Amino acid sequence: MKKMFIQAWVCLLISVSVNAQSVVEELKSNPEYLVTDSILIRTADGASVSAWVVRKKDMSTPQATILQFTIYARQTDILKMKDAADHGYIGMMAYSRGKRYSDDEVAPYEYEGRDCYDVIEWITQQPWSNKQVGMRGGSYNGFTQWAATKKLHPALKTIVTSASVAPGLDVPMTNNVSMSFIFPWIYYVSNNKFLDEDDYRGSQWEEGYRKWFSQGASYRSLDTVIGRPGTKVFHRWLDHPTYDAYWQSMVPYQHEFANIDIPILSTTGYYDGGQIGEMYYYREHLKYKPNADHYLIIGPYGHFGSQGKPDSIYSGYRIDPVANISIHGITYEWFDHIFKGSPKPSFLKNKVNYQVMGTNEWKHAASLDKMYNKALKLYITSADQGEGKLSLKQAGKAKPLELQIDFNDRTSVNSYYYFNQVVYDHLNINNGILLISDPLQDDTEVSGRFTGEIKAIINKKDMDFSLALFEILPDSSYFLLSYFMGRASYAKDIHKRTLLKPGKKESIPFSNSYMTSRMLRKGSRIAVVLNVNKSAFEQINYGTGGDVSSETIKDAGEPLRIKWLPDSYISLPVFK
Repeated sequence: MKKMFIQAWVCLLISVSVNAQSVVEELKSNPEYLVTDSILIRTADGASVSAWVVRKKDMSTPQATILQFTIYARQTDILKMKDAADHGYIGMMAYSRGKRYSDDEVAPYEYEGRDCYDVIEWITQQPWSNKQVGMRGGSYNGFTQWAATKKLHPALKTIVTSASVAPGLDVPMTNNVSMSFIFPWIYYVSNNKFLDEDDYRGSQWEEGYRKWFSQGASYRSLDTVIGRPGTKVFHRWLDHPTYDAYWQSMVPYQHEFANIDIPILSTTGYYDGGQIGEMYYYREHLKYKPNADHYLIIGPYGHFGSQGKPDSIYSGYRIDPVANISIHGITYEWFDHIFKGSPKPSFLKNKVNYQVMGTNEWKHAASLDKMYNKALKLYITSADQGEGKLSLKQAGKAKPLELQIDFNDRTSVNSYYYFNQVVYDHLNINNGILLISDPLQDDTEVSGRFTGEIKAIINKKDMDFSLALFEILPDSSYFLLSYFMGRASYAKDIHKRTLLKPGKKESIPFSNSYMTSRMLRKGSRIAVVLNVNKSAFEQINYGTGGDVSSETIKDAGEPLRIKWLPDSYISLPVFK
């Protein structure tokens, strides 16, 4: 499958080559541990949450509890609880409504905040609890921690969040564009009380996406085309294409971040599909509570590596040896610091701890904006051969770059790059435009998010566009640094749609790209692939200005014609 698994924060773990039930039975019979299974916690509104607990039998006094709250119900979760017990804590796993032994309906993201509060309250009433709770976990488990901070229970003393999903911001849509890889995930987590691995791994999904694409059906009919009509969760998501009250109710929003006064450790990676969510929480927390006791670790990791132990080779890229750290180990050093008075992890030398790829060094900054001290602005213009170029100087009389996309034509696709590979021998620009800079005159450290502003004239009312950022190495290979993909009509405000005016010059800013840090070597060049979405793996925005999820190929009309104007630019955060 080309794309349905590339955003790894859907948390499909690598298959465990053990019998899950035997693991449970073995631990239950182990004289060192007490396993309390089949716990049902009644919530304030009458629902039930399934949970279980592992603790050491020789525990003589109440201890702090390390809680994970997730929708991914697995019998092997008992190993995560044992891990907490082995570190001197109570290990507990609780599940979203409808999972494991709960009889409620599964409703991803919608109740976790209030249910976490009730679970923590239950913990404080147990004789083994010292009324102190820490939470940890990644992806969906990271989201539930942030959901728990929307109404902070007094017993919740810290959270360690990794690769955290931010509903409405990076799933099921990113920058207001819905992506199809999340569609089979709905069935994966809701077909049964645990996880439907067979269904999720089936070939029907990509086949269905391609069928939908070839038919030109509306995005709302995706479930019908694939043979799963009436998927309530899917349609509920599509009913909220802006970041409205529905999404805002799930995690802290704006000034609610100011109320989060507990210490927090966040981890993510440059190639983590959940980075946009994790960095949203980090930025918003520091924005509304500037003195927050909140630390960040970010390095050349994918989704799973940013949660525990990184892979030495990620998608073909051998990470610098110094990047091979144990995030799992630092997590428990953090808990010991919070709950046992141990020193803060020595790795955390400042609030932002980031590995500069290509240097074999970590750097430490007081804040995100201290990672760089200069902006390298590159203007988008045409080269002598009529191709694209990135120039340090704005070319006043340069011709615009033109791109045409015929949405009626399903023999070709336009799409953006994503993190299934880091180093490329050659680029497939996917019918977009390749923009290349002159060689760098010096080694240049890029650290942060690339941003910019697109100036364009189009003949329709909207478009979904993307920019993928690369370093072209002296050996002519391409190193993927970051990318951005978003809907032009929400470029200035994710809460409100402002349509473009056909035939008029428009300014379209972008900033919510993936953060990176790398030393670009002298002689390297910077490349950007500029494109518009037309593929089987996300919504197709036909540009009518109507509900994108309801548009069909009948709305395609004339081809989308874009003039990318020469005062468009990208801005790279560099440290000199």
